[in-house]
Amino acid sequence: MDGFMRKDEQIKIQYASKYAGIQNAYKKWQGEILGLTRTDALSKKKAYETEFQKRVLANPQWKTNYGNILQDLNSAYAEIKPYGYSRDYFNEIVSKIELFTVAGQLSSLVNAFDEGGETAFAKRKKEVVDFLNGFFPEHNTEVDKKLFAALMNMYVMDQEKGNVSSMMKEKVTSAAGDFDKLAERVYKETAILNGNSLNAKLEMPTNDVLNYIRSEEGVKLYNDILKTYQTQVQGKLNEIQTRINKLQRTYMQAQIDVFKEKKFYPDANSTLRVTYGNVKGYEARDAVSYDIYTYLDGVMEKYKPGDYEFDVPEKLRTLYQTKDYGPYAINGKLPVCFIAANHTTGGNSGSPALDAYGRLIGLNFDRVWEGTMSDINYDPSICRNIMVDIRYVLFIIDKFAGAKRLINEMKLASGAKM
Repeated sequence: MDGFMRKDEQIKIQYASKYAGIQNAYKKWQGEILGLTRTDALSKKKAYETEFQKRVLANPQWKTNYGNILQDLNSAYAEIKPYGYSRDYFNEIVSKIELFTVAGQLSSLVNAFDEGGETAFAKRKKEVVDFLNGFFPEHNTEVDKKLFAALMNMYVMDQEKGNVSSMMKEKVTSAAGDFDKLAERVYKETAILNGNSLNAKLEMPTNDVLNYIRSEEGVKLYNDILKTYQTQVQGKLNEIQTRINKLQRTYMQAQIDVFKEKKFYPDANSTLRVTYGNVKGYEARDAVSYDIYTYLDGVMEKYKPGDYEFDVPEKLRTLYQTKDYGPYAINGKLPVCFIAANHTTGGNSGSPALDAYGRLIGLNFDRVWEGTMSDINYDPSICRNIMVDIRYVLFIIDKFAGAKRLINEMKLASGAKM
């Protein structure tokens, strides 16, 4: 069995991999809380709003225009909170369950026929079949069943009951609240996760295909969840969000009027972003400090054979053991990543990091744990972006991949110091 994994081990790894996206979102939220707490952001925000309100009430014109703006915003955010939860549960949970992925694809065939007849159906059917042909080789029903049990528990139990699918609530009741039992029943009732059977069904005449899809239990459950979201959540959410957007525009103008001494920056969304900073470590919390660099040594320290996150290819392990780093090492150690005080946000991943002379020294890809709150409260003391060192990129291209020809095409600043 050496070199092979048992089926239960494969299921465990695939389940962990698919669940990781949800875990990472939760971890990001935890990091934001740590960063906000570390920088005392809430107290600063309250003090800012207190000073704003004090100035507004002292000016008759501002009092008329802006006197209730903070109260109105607080009321609107309290009102939108349960709908925001439901939106996040729908978007983050339903999309992670592959039973619903396939159900959504099949539902699109019915929608295409209803909206455009046979021609639209035929066009959409080709797209669905192509999708399914790529989907099923990577699909594992046992993994998906485990995800269904874990995630639908959250969907049903962690949001307001009026925003939960009535069909799902009935199924939970019939399973006596046991979500593992519920998953077994739901997956037993549906056949859409059998690739060969489903492809055969899609080859039937159009009316037979449509009747099959409309009668399929997995599709009906998906459609009820979707309909519940659209009727109970989406409309109200959009209405409140529109109101909040209008209030925020008023609040922004109010801040510009009231805080004349403060600089306000325009919204840079959908524009070219350029940020600057210094390569710099930081103190995350008491007695916890982070240096500038990480090295290949750290990659090897985390190495776990067979682990989907921390496995390391044999060739990379050999290069490490022989210290065959080429010209890319520093004092016998190979740099992998470094951090700097650049203010980055979502969409900056992959951006080039240049030094003061315009030379490429790395590629941005993440933010430090406590710095994920930078979109809410940028604090230069702990907000750091993370970049892969370009020397590690060159090492991988050269020594690991053996693509020396690519290196030869580049103009490298040999001897340049970071």
